[in-house]
Amino acid sequence: MSTLASAYTPSTTGHPVRQVLARRPELFTLMLLVALCAFVAAANPDFLRLATLFDLARASVVIGLFALGVFVILAAGGIDVSFTAIAALCMYGVTKGVVEFAPGLPLPVVFTLSIAIGLGLGLVNGFLVHHLRVPSLIVTIGTQYTFRGLLLTFIGTIWITTLPPQMDDFGKVALLTTTSSQGATIILPLFVLILPAVAVLTWWILRRTLLGRAIFAVGGSPAVAERLGYDLRSIHLFIFGYAGALAGLAGIIHACSNRQANPFDLVGSEIDVIAAVVLGGARITGGTGTVVGVVLGTLLVVVINNVLIMAGVPSTWQRVVVGAFILIAGAFMVNRRRA
Repeated sequence: MSTLASAYTPSTTGHPVRQVLARRPELFTLMLLVALCAFVAAANPDFLRLATLFDLARASVVIGLFALGVFVILAAGGIDVSFTAIAALCMYGVTKGVVEFAPGLPLPVVFTLSIAIGLGLGLVNGFLVHHLRVPSLIVTIGTQYTFRGLLLTFIGTIWITTLPPQMDDFGKVALLTTTSSQGATIILPLFVLILPAVAVLTWWILRRTLLGRAIFAVGGSPAVAERLGYDLRSIHLFIFGYAGALAGLAGIIHACSNRQANPFDLVGSEIDVIAAVVLGGARITGGTGTVVGVVLGTLLVVVINNVLIMAGVPSTWQRVVVGAFILIAGAFMVNRRRA
């Protein structure tokens, strides 16, 4: 069975459309996304302008990187809520260190430092989850507060509004450029390519490697996976380390994109990220899901959070819409089992 397949095999009887959706739940996410985009475009044709699409692409990068990391953990039957605290610590800690001690540090080294710190913090999560035998939700709630406290107590709480030139310039490098009707120049930043690149890497790990098979096996049944010879310690260290590394990457991209480092950023977006993964077709109990579904779920949440106001929907209703979509997706998943 494919490593990206569900832990169960849906019946092949029933309506053909239901059969297809039972096998490929990400298509349901795509249907929701297309329907939402059609609604917004019908209410406000400005939604289809390049400027809006560029903004959506830019807004998808950080939440998408978070979602891919959470998905890898969720596929193994765990959950992580500390990734935003890791990202904030990496973002602010590395930026402050570069500003104060090494303003000329090459950009690849800056990124490597942030990723390495995120990896280390993620490995702490994996070590604690495995050796304490405590549910990962409890562990990562604890480490979220710990990492957050370390950041605000020992690193700083003051916004850094002037980034080193190499970081500031990276956030402004254009992949595509267009001009609005008002004559303003609008760019699609080069860093948007990082999300598809990481998505391909994550897909390859989960789909083409024995490690990916092991991750889904653990998500299906840890006891069975251990009897089959899979090393649970290595898997726990990998999934949490990988999510931590992606959090470190997302944090430094966030700083470069916004051209500032605010230690209070990012924390609080955990629900949106987990919603993106669930809306993408992954079960909260693990053992199933696809990278394509996670990317589509990310786009769905980003559209809800950024452009519903263009259709006349008050911003206060965004959470309601996200919640409704999660309920719809949950009902679909239940019916999918019966398909």
